[in-house]
Amino acid sequence: MERNRHAGRVAIVTGGGRGLGRAMVIAFARAGYRVVATAGRERAEVEAVAQETREICGEARVVPILADVTKEADCDLAVETALSRFGRLDILVNNAGRGMKYVSQAFLREPTRFWDVSPETWRTVIDTNVNGPFLMARSAAPVMVKAGWGRIVNVSMNHETMRRRGFSPYGPSKAALESETIIWSQDLAGTGVTVNALLPGGATLTGMIPDGVTQEARSALLDPEIMVPPLLWLVSSDADAFTGKRLVATRWPTGGRGRAAADAAIDQAGWP
Repeated sequence: MERNRHAGRVAIVTGGGRGLGRAMVIAFARAGYRVVATAGRERAEVEAVAQETREICGEARVVPILADVTKEADCDLAVETALSRFGRLDILVNNAGRGMKYVSQAFLREPTRFWDVSPETWRTVIDTNVNGPFLMARSAAPVMVKAGWGRIVNVSMNHETMRRRGFSPYGPSKAALESETIIWSQDLAGTGVTVNALLPGGATLTGMIPDGVTQEARSALLDPEIMVPPLLWLVSSDADAFTGKRLVATRWPTGGRGRAAADAAIDQAGWP
Protein backbone atom coordinates (compact mmCIF):
# COMPACT_ATOMS: atom_id res chain seq x y z
CA MET A 1 0.00 0.00 0.00
CA GLU A 2 1.09 3.58 -0.67
CA ARG A 3 0.73 4.39 3.01
CA ASN A 4 3.13 1.63 3.99
CA ARG A 5 5.62 2.42 1.23
CA HIS A 6 5.95 6.02 2.35
CA ALA A 7 5.53 5.72 6.10
CA GLY A 8 9.21 6.56 6.62
CA ARG A 9 9.22 9.72 4.54
CA VAL A 10 9.66 13.16 6.03
CA ALA A 11 7.97 16.46 5.17
CA ILE A 12 8.36 20.09 6.09
CA VAL A 13 5.15 22.13 6.06
CA THR A 14 5.64 25.86 6.51
CA GLY A 15 2.83 27.75 8.17
CA GLY A 16 1.69 24.48 9.68
CA GLY A 17 -0.23 25.83 12.64
CA ARG A 18 -3.47 26.92 11.06
CA GLY A 19 -5.73 26.74 8.00
CA LEU A 20 -4.35 24.82 5.03
CA GLY A 21 -1.07 24.10 6.77
CA ARG A 22 -2.74 22.52 9.78
CA ALA A 23 -4.91 20.31 7.55
CA MET A 24 -1.89 19.14 5.58
CA VAL A 25 0.25 18.45 8.67
CA ILE A 26 -2.50 16.32 10.21
CA ALA A 27 -3.04 14.47 6.92
CA PHE A 28 0.66 13.67 6.64
CA ALA A 29 0.80 12.42 10.22
CA ARG A 30 -2.28 10.24 9.75
CA ALA A 31 -0.69 8.71 6.64
CA GLY A 32 2.46 7.79 8.58
CA TYR A 33 4.78 10.60 7.49
CA ARG A 34 7.05 12.44 9.93
CA VAL A 35 6.62 16.19 9.77
CA VAL A 36 8.46 19.35 10.73
CA ALA A 37 5.76 21.99 11.08
CA THR A 38 6.90 25.60 11.15
CA ALA A 39 5.35 28.83 12.36
CA GLY A 40 6.82 32.26 11.79
CA ARG A 41 5.45 33.85 14.96
CA GLU A 42 2.92 31.71 16.87
CA ARG A 43 4.77 28.71 18.28
CA ALA A 44 1.73 27.74 20.35
CA GLU A 45 -0.23 27.00 17.16
CA VAL A 46 2.19 24.41 15.78
CA GLU A 47 2.67 22.94 19.24
CA ALA A 48 -1.11 22.44 19.44
CA VAL A 49 -1.11 20.70 16.05
CA ALA A 50 1.76 18.45 17.17
CA GLN A 51 -0.18 17.51 20.30
CA GLU A 52 -3.32 16.85 18.27
CA THR A 53 -1.50 14.50 15.93
CA ARG A 54 0.12 12.74 18.88
CA GLU A 55 -3.34 12.00 20.27
CA ILE A 56 -4.62 10.85 16.87
CA CYS A 57 -1.63 8.66 15.98
CA GLY A 58 -0.60 7.45 19.40
CA GLU A 59 2.97 8.67 18.90
CA ALA A 60 4.91 11.86 18.20
CA ARG A 61 5.07 12.30 14.42
CA VAL A 62 5.23 16.11 14.23
CA VAL A 63 8.06 18.36 15.38
CA PRO A 64 6.89 21.96 15.85
CA ILE A 65 9.46 24.72 15.40
CA LEU A 66 9.51 28.50 15.20
CA ALA A 67 11.04 29.41 11.84
CA ASP A 68 10.46 32.55 9.78
CA VAL A 69 10.66 31.67 6.07
CA THR A 70 11.95 35.16 5.26
CA LYS A 71 15.14 34.39 7.18
CA GLU A 72 17.76 32.20 5.53
CA ALA A 73 19.03 30.85 8.85
CA ASP A 74 15.51 29.81 9.90
CA CYS A 75 14.97 27.97 6.61
CA ASP A 76 18.25 26.14 7.11
CA LEU A 77 17.11 25.32 10.65
CA ALA A 78 13.91 23.70 9.37
CA VAL A 79 15.89 21.46 7.01
CA GLU A 80 18.49 20.68 9.66
CA THR A 81 15.73 19.76 12.11
CA ALA A 82 14.28 17.25 9.64
CA LEU A 83 17.70 15.71 9.07
CA SER A 84 18.72 15.61 12.73
CA ARG A 85 15.39 14.27 14.02
CA PHE A 86 14.46 11.91 11.20
CA GLY A 87 17.61 11.44 9.11
CA ARG A 88 16.08 12.56 5.82
CA LEU A 89 13.92 15.11 4.02
CA ASP A 90 11.63 14.10 1.18
CA ILE A 91 8.91 16.74 0.91
CA LEU A 92 8.65 20.51 1.21
CA VAL A 93 5.25 22.20 1.26
CA ASN A 94 5.62 25.96 0.85
CA ASN A 95 2.41 27.01 2.55
CA ALA A 96 3.38 29.96 4.77
CA GLY A 97 1.96 33.18 3.41
CA ARG A 98 0.62 36.60 4.19
CA GLY A 99 -2.57 37.90 2.66
CA MET A 100 -4.55 41.06 2.08
CA LYS A 101 -5.41 41.47 5.78
CA TYR A 102 -1.98 43.07 6.10
CA VAL A 103 -3.15 45.78 3.70
CA SER A 104 -6.65 46.29 5.09
CA GLN A 105 -9.28 44.39 7.06
CA ALA A 106 -11.84 45.82 4.61
CA PHE A 107 -10.08 44.60 1.46
CA LEU A 108 -13.13 42.66 0.25
CA ARG A 109 -15.42 45.70 0.49
CA GLU A 110 -13.02 48.54 -0.20
CA PRO A 111 -10.23 47.71 -2.68
CA THR A 112 -6.94 49.42 -1.88
CA ARG A 113 -5.23 51.07 -4.84
CA PHE A 114 -1.68 49.90 -5.25
CA TRP A 115 -0.19 53.34 -4.67
CA ASP A 116 -1.93 53.47 -1.28
CA VAL A 117 -0.15 50.32 -0.08
CA SER A 118 2.77 51.20 2.14
CA PRO A 119 6.19 50.04 0.93
CA GLU A 120 6.66 48.24 4.24
CA THR A 121 3.47 46.21 3.75
CA TRP A 122 4.40 45.45 0.15
CA ARG A 123 7.82 44.17 1.19
CA THR A 124 6.35 42.10 4.04
CA VAL A 125 3.94 40.22 1.77
CA ILE A 126 6.44 39.75 -1.06
CA ASP A 127 9.16 38.65 1.36
CA THR A 128 6.96 35.91 2.82
CA ASN A 129 5.11 34.76 -0.31
CA VAL A 130 7.92 34.97 -2.88
CA ASN A 131 11.25 35.04 -1.09
CA GLY A 132 10.15 32.58 1.61
CA PRO A 133 9.46 29.70 -0.80
CA PHE A 134 12.76 30.45 -2.57
CA LEU A 135 14.76 30.35 0.65
CA MET A 136 13.06 27.15 1.80
CA ALA A 137 13.47 25.43 -1.57
CA ARG A 138 17.06 26.64 -1.84
CA SER A 139 17.85 24.91 1.45
CA ALA A 140 15.79 21.76 0.83
CA ALA A 141 16.45 21.01 -2.85
CA PRO A 142 20.14 19.99 -2.53
CA VAL A 143 19.19 17.40 0.11
CA MET A 144 16.51 15.95 -2.17
CA VAL A 145 18.74 16.01 -5.25
CA LYS A 146 21.44 14.13 -3.37
CA ALA A 147 18.85 11.51 -2.36
CA GLY A 148 17.56 11.27 -5.94
CA TRP A 149 13.93 11.83 -4.94
CA GLY A 150 11.85 14.67 -3.56
CA ARG A 151 8.75 16.80 -3.75
CA ILE A 152 8.26 20.56 -3.59
CA VAL A 153 4.64 21.70 -3.43
CA ASN A 154 3.90 25.44 -3.65
CA VAL A 155 0.50 26.51 -2.34
CA SER A 156 -1.06 28.92 -4.82
CA MET A 157 -4.45 30.51 -5.52
CA ASN A 158 -6.95 31.16 -8.32
CA HIS A 159 -5.77 33.15 -11.32
CA GLU A 160 -8.81 35.41 -10.87
CA THR A 161 -7.50 36.44 -7.45
CA MET A 162 -4.09 37.26 -8.92
CA ARG A 163 -5.79 39.67 -11.30
CA ARG A 164 -8.43 41.09 -8.97
CA ARG A 165 -8.68 44.83 -8.51
CA GLY A 166 -7.19 45.97 -5.23
CA PHE A 167 -5.30 42.74 -4.57
CA SER A 168 -1.78 44.15 -4.53
CA PRO A 169 0.60 42.85 -3.36
CA TYR A 170 -1.03 39.47 -2.64
CA GLY A 171 -1.99 38.76 -6.26
CA PRO A 172 1.43 39.64 -7.71
CA SER A 173 3.14 37.56 -5.01
CA LYS A 174 1.28 34.39 -5.98
CA ALA A 175 1.82 35.06 -9.68
CA ALA A 176 5.54 35.15 -8.91
CA LEU A 177 5.24 31.88 -6.97
CA GLU A 178 3.69 30.22 -10.00
CA SER A 179 6.60 31.41 -12.13
CA GLU A 180 8.96 29.96 -9.53
CA THR A 181 7.09 26.65 -9.75
CA ILE A 182 7.47 26.35 -13.51
CA ILE A 183 11.11 27.44 -13.58
CA TRP A 184 12.18 25.28 -10.65
CA SER A 185 10.52 22.22 -12.17
CA GLN A 186 12.71 22.71 -15.24
CA ASP A 187 15.84 23.34 -13.18
CA LEU A 188 15.21 20.06 -11.33
CA ALA A 189 14.31 17.98 -14.38
CA GLY A 190 16.02 14.60 -14.30
CA THR A 191 16.92 14.79 -10.60
CA GLY A 192 13.96 12.84 -9.23
CA VAL A 193 12.65 16.01 -7.55
CA THR A 194 9.33 17.41 -8.75
CA VAL A 195 7.82 20.87 -8.26
CA ASN A 196 4.10 21.54 -8.53
CA ALA A 197 1.55 24.13 -7.48
CA LEU A 198 -1.55 23.20 -5.49
CA LEU A 199 -4.47 25.49 -4.68
CA PRO A 200 -7.85 25.00 -3.00
CA GLY A 201 -9.88 26.37 -5.91
CA GLY A 202 -11.91 28.96 -4.04
CA ALA A 203 -12.17 31.00 -0.85
CA THR A 204 -11.16 28.75 2.03
CA LEU A 205 -11.70 28.98 5.77
CA THR A 206 -8.24 30.14 6.84
CA GLY A 207 -6.67 32.94 8.83
CA MET A 208 -6.62 35.07 5.70
CA ILE A 209 -10.38 35.63 5.90
CA PRO A 210 -10.92 39.15 7.26
CA ASP A 211 -12.77 40.02 10.45
CA GLY A 212 -16.41 40.90 10.02
CA VAL A 213 -17.29 38.13 7.57
CA THR A 214 -20.76 36.82 8.46
CA GLN A 215 -21.32 33.30 9.71
CA GLU A 216 -23.42 32.62 6.62
CA ALA A 217 -20.52 33.64 4.38
CA ARG A 218 -18.09 31.56 6.42
CA SER A 219 -20.27 28.49 6.04
CA ALA A 220 -19.86 28.76 2.25
CA LEU A 221 -16.06 28.68 2.44
CA LEU A 222 -14.09 25.58 1.46
CA ASP A 223 -12.79 23.28 4.18
CA PRO A 224 -8.96 23.30 4.26
CA GLU A 225 -9.04 19.49 4.10
CA ILE A 226 -9.94 19.79 0.43
CA MET A 227 -6.18 19.97 -0.17
CA VAL A 228 -5.49 16.53 1.26
CA PRO A 229 -6.35 14.08 -1.58
CA PRO A 230 -4.32 15.87 -4.30
CA LEU A 231 -1.49 16.59 -1.86
CA LEU A 232 -1.06 12.96 -0.82
CA TRP A 233 -1.01 11.89 -4.46
CA LEU A 234 1.51 14.59 -5.44
CA VAL A 235 3.97 13.35 -2.81
CA SER A 236 3.56 9.67 -3.74
CA SER A 237 5.77 7.63 -6.05
CA ASP A 238 2.87 7.46 -8.49
CA ALA A 239 3.58 11.13 -9.24
CA ASP A 240 7.26 10.60 -10.12
CA ALA A 241 6.84 11.94 -13.67
CA PHE A 242 4.40 14.68 -12.70
CA THR A 243 6.09 18.08 -12.46
CA GLY A 244 5.60 21.70 -13.42
CA LYS A 245 1.84 21.36 -13.06
CA ARG A 246 -0.91 23.28 -11.28
CA LEU A 247 -3.59 21.27 -9.47
CA VAL A 248 -6.93 22.71 -8.34
CA ALA A 249 -8.23 20.79 -5.32
CA THR A 250 -11.91 21.46 -6.10
CA ARG A 251 -11.42 19.72 -9.44
CA TRP A 252 -10.15 16.53 -7.81
CA PRO A 253 -13.00 14.02 -8.27
CA THR A 254 -14.70 12.93 -5.07
CA GLY A 255 -13.20 9.58 -4.18
CA GLY A 256 -10.81 9.90 -7.13
CA ARG A 257 -7.37 8.37 -7.05
CA GLY A 258 -4.26 8.19 -9.15
CA ARG A 259 -3.21 9.89 -12.35
CA ALA A 260 -6.75 10.01 -13.74
CA ALA A 261 -7.88 12.15 -10.81
CA ALA A 262 -4.79 14.35 -11.14
CA ASP A 263 -5.43 14.88 -14.84
CA ALA A 264 -8.96 16.01 -14.02
CA ALA A 265 -7.59 18.52 -11.51
CA ILE A 266 -4.91 20.06 -13.74
CA ASP A 267 -5.41 23.72 -14.61
CA GLN A 268 -3.49 24.71 -17.73
CA ALA A 269 -4.92 28.24 -17.98
CA GLY A 270 -2.06 30.68 -18.22
CA TRP A 271 0.58 27.94 -18.12
CA PRO A 272 2.90 26.97 -20.99
